[in-house]
Amino acid sequence: MSEMITADLVDLDLSAETKEAAARALAERMAALGRVTDLAGFLADVATREAQMPTGLDGGIGIPHCRSAHVTEPTLAFGRSAAGIDFGAADGPADLVFLIAAPTGADDAHLTILSALARQLMNAEFTAALRSAADTATAAALIRGDVTPQQAAAAQAEAAPPSGEAASGSAQTSPADDGAPAEAGAPDAAPTPSEAPAPKDTTGPATAGPTPEHPFRIVAVTSCPTGIAHTYMAAESLENAGREAGVELVVETQGSAGFTRLDPALIAAADGVILAHDVPVRDKDRFAGKPTVDVGVKAGINRPGELIAEIRQKAGRGETTAPAAPGTPVERTGEPGEGYGTKLRKWLMSGVSYMVPFVAAGGLLIAIGFALGGYKVNKAPSVMDHFVWTQTDSWAALMFQIGGVAFAFLVPVLAGYIAYGIADRPGLVPGFVGGSIALTINAGFLGGLAAGLISGAVVTAIQRVRIPQALRGIMPVVVIPLISSAVVGFLMFVVIGKPIATAQKGMTDWLSGLSGANAVLLGALLGLMMCFDLGGPVNKVAYTFATAGIAVSDPSDSAMKIMAAVMAAGMVPPLAMALATTVRGRLFTETERENGKAAWVLGASFISEGAIPFAAADPLRVIPSAMAGGALTGALSMAFGATLRAPHGGVFVVPLIGNPFLYLIAVAAGVCASTALVVALKTLRGSAPGAPGGKREKDEHGQAARAGSADREQPVAA
Repeated sequence: MSEMITADLVDLDLSAETKEAAARALAERMAALGRVTDLAGFLADVATREAQMPTGLDGGIGIPHCRSAHVTEPTLAFGRSAAGIDFGAADGPADLVFLIAAPTGADDAHLTILSALARQLMNAEFTAALRSAADTATAAALIRGDVTPQQAAAAQAEAAPPSGEAASGSAQTSPADDGAPAEAGAPDAAPTPSEAPAPKDTTGPATAGPTPEHPFRIVAVTSCPTGIAHTYMAAESLENAGREAGVELVVETQGSAGFTRLDPALIAAADGVILAHDVPVRDKDRFAGKPTVDVGVKAGINRPGELIAEIRQKAGRGETTAPAAPGTPVERTGEPGEGYGTKLRKWLMSGVSYMVPFVAAGGLLIAIGFALGGYKVNKAPSVMDHFVWTQTDSWAALMFQIGGVAFAFLVPVLAGYIAYGIADRPGLVPGFVGGSIALTINAGFLGGLAAGLISGAVVTAIQRVRIPQALRGIMPVVVIPLISSAVVGFLMFVVIGKPIATAQKGMTDWLSGLSGANAVLLGALLGLMMCFDLGGPVNKVAYTFATAGIAVSDPSDSAMKIMAAVMAAGMVPPLAMALATTVRGRLFTETERENGKAAWVLGASFISEGAIPFAAADPLRVIPSAMAGGALTGALSMAFGATLRAPHGGVFVVPLIGNPFLYLIAVAAGVCASTALVVALKTLRGSAPGAPGGKREKDEHGQAARAGSADREQPVAA
């Protein structure tokens, strides 16, 4: 901060009564030095930032800050108020006010100032020294780090004697007198108790109780919306309080630079967990079953000792938490201890899961465009140049062009969120850049997959480089995006892009050349995959393969046949289970029969997950039956030459299907085959427990029926 603050930017007698007046007083000092070009414009930017979230911190601190086009260079001004100014902190007004100004686009400077200042504000000696600083030069030197709080206190003590020279003179002339010097020295030491705030933090250890034979172990997570200041302030505050309390405390900072997960062994050995956060904790279920204190991030800054005492009390009472609900696909990727194959599957699925909504929206809009305007709608001029409200063709072109824009996001979103699954937020920028390059060089989905994996690997490698603490704030905003995007762009454009584009073209040509028995076999294979895990990874691979073929402005006939076969096969499992519960209800439990009613709608809508409750309850009978029916439907759909432009919709997009009558016959054939198989297999087992006629059914008196091996389908009254 050597050039960011000078003595001219310090006001030790700030007389403002409001935060707006305080910001103006400090900003005027910046303007006087030429660091702010438009005072009114800059203050408007400060007010806008302040309106987003109060910048007051407990402990009498206010840190208004903003980026502004009216700032010429990163600047920090400091004011000390005797009366205090309300900046929205819970404990009252602030007497130490820091105004941080950074030029627009200077994210690195802005974050560096915030990070460095955040760490210093957790030092009680630092804030105490600022409160007792006698002149502006000393205050500026303290903030710049040119002098330490101890050096400032010593300098102040040296300057203080003139006022008390007469009183202390006799003591200095009697060095042999042991009592006089001691009494004279005490008053001189008294002013230095500006360090009195330090003992304040020791209330935590006092309530925490005596240190046991082995230290109490705590793991903690801190996070805030911006992931910069409060995240690291809370972490440092907790670590300091942990040392004072005699506990082992390790913090995971989920900041803007991503985060490194705590070692699972540390979590397993921990006696308690502290979560200080204002945004959801990632992978929260890692801490399930542990005594937990869950608070806002400011509590971690302001009362760490209390939190430590509270977690020790909970541990003593044996209070633990229930497992957390599953997180989003990205939050659930790459758990420590998993094999590379499992992690790779999760990374790929995280990308696919975020891509699917774009596929559905874009594909359906394109299909509607074709339905309204015919297959020449792709030749229509831009609706920006020609749109007539009363013409169907204009609306058809509008739907088609919106769908085309949505489809253009498929590969970048796939690559971006694969990288996100690997490296968290810092992976997004190189992932999206690499995915867009894949589109530019015609590398398609294969290029998107490669770009996502490479981006995640590059960012992970950069994150492993040890960097100074002061630079952590600028890593996610400047360094990681810059270096990772350059590396990924170089690899995609110069090294691997062309081979991938060639492979993508070869696959497309192969699909276009499929006919006869080969096409039927491919349809059967895709049908098996769609029904194997009902929405799981194998199902998603088949679905992504199909959507990749139609995610172009002019898909081939073979690609549309594949899409039709995949959707038809995916409808089979829930429809078959619904039909089976209707025709042979006694083979299913009451819950399954209720699920069967919903499965009609889910299956008709192409939601394969509608069969999951049945597969989970009886996988050995349901899954093989569903796969057999799906394979039959996929093969028949390919044999009948049915085509489909929409990637989703089920029976609701039948008007958009080529050869719709034969298509529905293919679906019906697969549903009937799966139904027959599952009924036959369940009949060999007998009635389901709890089903009508089942061997555990209760009679009207509430007693269990007994069923022998010879007459298990005939309930026997008690």
